[in-house]
Amino acid sequence: MPKPSSNLEKLPPYLFAELDKKIDAAKAKGVDIISLGIGDPDLPTPAPVVTALKEAADDPATHNYSPYNGTKEFLQSAADWMKARFDVAIDPAAGEAMALIGSKEGLAHMILAYTEPGDIVLCPSPAYPVYNNYTLLCGGEPYNVPLRSENDFLPDLASIPDDVAARAKLLFLNYPNNPTGAIAPESFIKDCVAWCKTHDVVLCHDNAYSEMTFNGYNAPSFLNVPGAKDVCVEFFSMSKMYNMTGWRIGFAVGNAAAIKAMGLVKNNTDSSAFKAIQRAGSVALSRSTELTAGLNNIYGRRRDVFTEGLNRMGWDFQPSAATFYLWVPVPTGMSSVEFADLLLEKCGIVVPPGNGYGPEGEGFFRIALTVKEDRLREALKRMEKAGVTFSALAQDQPQTACC
Repeated sequence: MPKPSSNLEKLPPYLFAELDKKIDAAKAKGVDIISLGIGDPDLPTPAPVVTALKEAADDPATHNYSPYNGTKEFLQSAADWMKARFDVAIDPAAGEAMALIGSKEGLAHMILAYTEPGDIVLCPSPAYPVYNNYTLLCGGEPYNVPLRSENDFLPDLASIPDDVAARAKLLFLNYPNNPTGAIAPESFIKDCVAWCKTHDVVLCHDNAYSEMTFNGYNAPSFLNVPGAKDVCVEFFSMSKMYNMTGWRIGFAVGNAAAIKAMGLVKNNTDSSAFKAIQRAGSVALSRSTELTAGLNNIYGRRRDVFTEGLNRMGWDFQPSAATFYLWVPVPTGMSSVEFADLLLEKCGIVVPPGNGYGPEGEGFFRIALTVKEDRLREALKRMEKAGVTFSALAQDQPQTACC
């Protein structure tokens, strides 16, 4: 057999695939696993969306190929939602919108559309691994832009060297942020748009968690900033907003030239999402406020339960106003991998270590609030029983197994 591309050898182990292996191995030993690892909602897709899919699937008109960029109905629904939600005008007829088979596909195709060997892609660290890994697959060079707690997990773009900026094609950002939960103030967004204009860089904003917010906070669109459409493409996923991870549907909006370039990749790679799923997606977008309010109440309660439990065990943790993630510091003197392994071995709890999201993720672990409250309380109970608490571990006290 011929040797696969050498670019594959550059890839680190894919974080979530590695988590699946650990879960399977522990279950094989009979461990009752509580997985707080992957951001895959445990709640069902809302009934109106499921009903819409069933009805659409019964219509033979949905059974043929979809237009490559998406159906007119779905693209107009995305544009209507952008206007109603953010007061951002999007014109699908002018090429400012495209349907995606999930936003992950769109992010990867954008990298492929712009990246050649020697090109730099600016990737936040910590971050969703696709930005970094797909750049490596394309032969490009990812450049880590640190997100640090002392700067509210916002990158310092002014620190990027001029020679790096000159070779950069894309800047990836993601607010509300995975994995940190951080949010972006308007002043920061304006600075990002200005920086990308100055350096001729496409600003790719991964806005997958825009609707997962708490305590009255409403996440903005980067396209709200005047002139942002000159440099920005924004990616939206219906996976987290409406519990549709397996459906693989999302959309990109913004700069028409960048979307056209991404579309050329798509035209030669896939045939867009199933028309019936796009119809169901249109229903979800048209009823978005109604469908997300109840979900956010549930995730908000889960967030409070786990935050209270962590602080009871010695952490001094204040969660952000968005996402269903908690980005928690590991106890003093431990690496993120050591702490994640300890949780699995002592408590049967799976969490991703922070360094899986990039070098600047070291010193943290991520909690995904994608299990029911009783399981979250059980996880906390196991941690307390085993002495896996911030106070105990920081003082290097002995621990006992709980399961």
